[in-house]
Amino acid sequence: MNHMGDSNVHTFVFAGGGTGGHIYPGLAVADELRQLYKEKNQEIKICWIGNSSGMDRNIVEKSGSIDVFYGVPSGKLRRYFSLQNFADVFKIFAGFVKSFFFLLKNRPAVLFSKGGFVSVPPCIAASILKIPVFTHECDFTPGLATRINSRFASNVLVSYEETKKYLPVDKREKSVVTGNPVRPVFYSTNSQNGKKFLFENRSDYNPQKPVLLVLGGSLGAHQINELVSTNLDWLCERFNVVHQCGARDADSMPKNHPGYFLHPFIYAEMPDVISCADLILSRAGANSIWECSVLGKPMVLIPLCGSGTRGDQVDNAKFFEEKNAASVLLGEAANSENLKVELEKFCNAELRSKYSENSLKLSEGKRPAKRIAELIMSKTEKTE
Repeated sequence: MNHMGDSNVHTFVFAGGGTGGHIYPGLAVADELRQLYKEKNQEIKICWIGNSSGMDRNIVEKSGSIDVFYGVPSGKLRRYFSLQNFADVFKIFAGFVKSFFFLLKNRPAVLFSKGGFVSVPPCIAASILKIPVFTHECDFTPGLATRINSRFASNVLVSYEETKKYLPVDKREKSVVTGNPVRPVFYSTNSQNGKKFLFENRSDYNPQKPVLLVLGGSLGAHQINELVSTNLDWLCERFNVVHQCGARDADSMPKNHPGYFLHPFIYAEMPDVISCADLILSRAGANSIWECSVLGKPMVLIPLCGSGTRGDQVDNAKFFEEKNAASVLLGEAANSENLKVELEKFCNAELRSKYSENSLKLSEGKRPAKRIAELIMSKTEKTE
């Protein structure tokens, strides 16, 4: 199959965006796919179709994993009435047309979709062009984009066995449980490097106390940030508190508090930072919790819930709670009093160790990004 006018070069197109959650797992798969072909001494070209506005281009190009980023207009698929729906119909159609001609020109061996509204038009276009489509859902329950994409997909990849029951009946047989792709760097972390990055030249670091890592996401989880700020003295008595607070709240967080290590954002060092943590306090986005699982970390999760969300984080958190890998504070239960109760429990090293084992078990022996890359590669070999 000639993909680029050169029979030796395979082209693959990845689609997805809108949030880092729809981009980072795709980049993990791209890295593994490139490595597999490198082992065969074969060149590949990887393109990414993402949102022409927003963060997509910046994240993808900064990663160094992708050869070409191609931006298309993206409209939101709302299930409620909004005047924006009318404008977005045209954006979705424009996204489809641009995707169609890009795919027609590049003729990839496979299109891999990581979700988000921007991935729907490329999946439809690929299906029309008879290009095999793989779509992956990282959350416990599939989002609207995945449910649409699954209708055009050769294979639906899911992170949990239980997710299959939410798919259209005819797609359940074609679905494969792969787990959630995690960047290869998470499999070769160095906790000492994490400690050096966080605590070097800080005399207030106490090696006798466990390290509590608070993850507020790239923009910041305001609810979690407020809980940390309100209870900072209590937290610092018991933990070395490392807090990625996100850009939005960085200026309003306490400064120069002994035992409190504040970072607006951590990127390259994050795998080593998670590796050196004893306990994680976080939202329950699929990427964060599976990265923590790969590193066997016990978690206290405060999932995003309420009218502005479809409840995917609640489902993710409950799954980890059922496996005794995490403790969950839901909705109004996410208050100072309950947070202290849960964190106090995890001051016990034995309990942390038990939850750590359970957390690691969920990822042990699996390398989802590599498994997905192998599935994509095998599809390519079949169509040659």
